[in-house]
Amino acid sequence: MDESYSTGTVSYFDDAEGVGVIESSDTPAGCWCHYSMIEGVGRRTLVAGERVFFTFVRADQDGHAFRAVRVRRAP
Repeated sequence: MDESYSTGTVSYFDDAEGVGVIESSDTPAGCWCHYSMIEGVGRRTLVAGERVFFTFVRADQDGHAFRAVRVRRAP
């Protein structure tokens, strides 16, 4: 699987489910994200509107053509 790198904005994140979507021009229709891919310790979550750096792969994941494999908050 080839990984690509991008920056984006969190469109939504469901804390209860631990999943969300990151919007970026590199990932049309959004990039699916699971909490386990967010860098950090303790409770890992994202907030709608937050800017992030992320690495993604092409994948059919819950209706999205892309899946994040690493996510880091932008400074």
